[in-house]
Amino acid sequence: PNVLVVACSDGRLQEVTDDFLANALGITRYDRFYAPGGAGALAATGRDFTRARHMREECRYLIELHQVARVILLFHGPAETGPPTAVCADYRRKLPYASATAVRDRQNEDAHELTRSAREFAGDASIHFYRCEVDAAGSATFVDLD
Repeated sequence: PNVLVVACSDGRLQEVTDDFLANALGITRYDRFYAPGGAGALAATGRDFTRARHMREECRYLIELHQVARVILLFHGPAETGPPTAVCADYRRKLPYASATAVRDRQNEDAHELTRSAREFAGDASIHFYRCEVDAAGSATFVDLD
């Protein structure tokens, strides 16, 4: 595979993520880099510099080792009407008192920051951002953040 998917390790999202990748993006064979926070694990989010640096090094290693050309970076959280339990636990850890809206805004900021520093963790690979949003009924929709 020449695609790397960076996603949260939250098991509730794995089937919908596989479905999105296959049916919306046409990706069925890909390397997986799943960790709490997904794409957010690569971002310091204001204070988690050591972890973000380590995760970026691991991501870069996989990209170079497997000659990855395309990186899909996924965030997740509740849709505007979604349940608070859909907030990414890693963001809840980093921003314990933030509302779901504030977490979503922070994920957008993190995506912009990761775009600026993409060569550090992705080398020459292209990067693409999406957020999996869970609604009140538990259905997931993937939103293109690019």
